[in-house]
Amino acid sequence: MTPQEAYDKARNLGLRTPELELVISKDSQCSYWYARNVIEGKFILGEPAISKSAYCSFHYARYVIKGKFILGEPVISKDVQFSYLYAKEIIKGRLPDLMHNQMILENNEYTKEYIKFISKNPDSLNNKI
Repeated sequence: MTPQEAYDKARNLGLRTPELELVISKDSQCSYWYARNVIEGKFILGEPAISKSAYCSFHYARYVIKGKFILGEPVISKDVQFSYLYAKEIIKGRLPDLMHNQMILENNEYTKEYIKFISKNPDSLNNKI
């Protein structure tokens, strides 16, 4: 059984299905969707897979954890769009030092938006996480 098939089965059942979780946990998207749509909460077993995708890590932080997803920060930091959104919507301030430095080095439209965002939130400039 593939992770997608296991997720589909659990979703159709509409309830947490521990015997399928090991299979689901092998795929980032299936793990994220299982956490969001079936468990409606953290899926610890799937977090290592989730943390391999910037998309899944950001959305897991936003919609499931509703806060920081430290394990996903390294992959988020490699995507300037998700880094900016993570600062704005999750942290609501300055990114942790390594993420902040990577964002500044990118120098693109998201970097400019990030700088505007943290400039409007002066407390976040000194907030080194």
